[in-house]
Amino acid sequence: MPFKTVGRHIAVLAFWLGIWAALAALVSRPLLLPGPLAVLRRLVELAAGAGFWRTAAVSLGRILLGAVLGVLAGVLLAAGTCRWALLRALLSPLLTIVRATPVASFILLVLIWVGRDVLPVVIVFLMVLPVVWANVSAGIDTVSTSLLEMAKIYHFSPTRTVKLVYIPWVMPHFLAACRTGLGLAWKAGVAAEVLTVPVLSIGRMLYESKLYLETVDLFAWTVVVVLLSLVIERLLMAAIGRLGRRWETGGYEP
Repeated sequence: MPFKTVGRHIAVLAFWLGIWAALAALVSRPLLLPGPLAVLRRLVELAAGAGFWRTAAVSLGRILLGAVLGVLAGVLLAAGTCRWALLRALLSPLLTIVRATPVASFILLVLIWVGRDVLPVVIVFLMVLPVVWANVSAGIDTVSTSLLEMAKIYHFSPTRTVKLVYIPWVMPHFLAACRTGLGLAWKAGVAAEVLTVPVLSIGRMLYESKLYLETVDLFAWTVVVVLLSLVIERLLMAAIGRLGRRWETGGYEP
C-alpha cells in the first residue's frame, strides 16, 4: 500500500478518534459515552485473559462456518437455477423472501427448531446464501454470447467451457457477493448471539455489558467485532482475489 494511502487512512482514523474523544469529554459521563483511551485500556485488559481469545475464536468459528456454507450453497444453487428454468421458478421466490426477511424475525423463528449454539451458524448461512445466489446468477446470465460461441466453434467440453468462460466471467460477481456476504455475516451472527446468548460468544459479552451497564466493556467488545470483521474480510478477499487473478491469467491457456 502506498505511503500516501497509509497516511490518509491514519489521518482519517485520527480525525474520528478525535471527534469521539471530544464528544466523550463534552458529555463527561463514561456511563453514557466512554472515551477512546478508556476503551483501549479495557480492550488490553480483556486481551490479557485466555477467556477473551476463546470467546472470540468460538464466535469467529461460528460466523465463518455459516458464511462458507452459505457461499457454497449459493454458488451451487446459482448454477442449478441458471441451468434449469423450473428450479429457478421454484426457488427464486423463496430466496427472495429469505433475503427480504429481517434478521430478528429469522432468529426468533429458527430458535424454535435449533439450539442456541447452532443458531448463529444457521442465521449467517441464511443471510449469505441469497446474496451469493443473486450475484452469481446475475454473472452467469450475462456471460458473453461471443465467448460461448467461440467455445462451441472450438468444441470445448462442458468442463472446459466452465473453466475458461464461465468462471473468469462470473468471478467479479462472486467477489462482490463475498464482500457483501461477509459484512452481513458478522452483523447477523453477532445479532443472533446477542438474542440467544450462547455460553461462549461475543454476543453474550455484549448482552451482559449492556445488562450490567458496563459501557466501556460494551464499546470494547464492539471494537473487537469491527476489527475481526475487517481483518477477516481483508484476508479472505485477498485470497479469493488471488484465485480470481489466477483464473484470469492462467485460465485461458490452451
